[in-house]
Amino acid sequence: MGDAVSLALKGAALGILVAAPVGPMSLLCMRRALEQGWGAGLLSGLGIALADGCYAACAAFGVAFVSAALAAARTPLHLAGGIALIALGLAMLRAPAPAATRVTNAAGFSAFATTFALTIVNPATILSFAGLYAGAVSLEGGLRPHAAALLSFGTFLGSLGWWTLLSAAIALTRHLLNDKTTRALRAVSSLCLVAFGLYALLSR
Repeated sequence: MGDAVSLALKGAALGILVAAPVGPMSLLCMRRALEQGWGAGLLSGLGIALADGCYAACAAFGVAFVSAALAAARTPLHLAGGIALIALGLAMLRAPAPAATRVTNAAGFSAFATTFALTIVNPATILSFAGLYAGAVSLEGGLRPHAAALLSFGTFLGSLGWWTLLSAAIALTRHLLNDKTTRALRAVSSLCLVAFGLYALLSR
């Protein structure tokens, strides 16, 4: 039992390490929490966490063919992700502020699906997990299936926990911002998404 808890906690720590750095998905999650509240931010975070969990499982179980396929498809994935980020950033830049903060079923699914898709087409994600899990394997003397499963599930929970707390913090404090500051943050976050997309295209 103690070993299982230790593995799950280690996986959660790895999930937080991957999720915490500020990137396009962080901006998207924070933007939605700012505009639409905790629910939209949470669903966006769920999409990221699920993609993180999938890549964590590939790294933990040593699914080498997935890593090889991603390496071979690096250029088209960068192109797809970069174009998607640019299109999303421009669309959000032109879009008016939402009149309501209630998240509909359609909006909730869209929030989840977009972050999942954008995270899953990022080859850097699995490379991050491969590097982090290399240390975990050496500490454990090799990963048996149950250990790999615990680490992967812990990673998913750690990532989801990070996005949950981040979305909640933004949702609880957004009333402190005036309209001018909110508009400025919306514009900056949109332009940053475009910049991340351009970087992805140039670095392919």
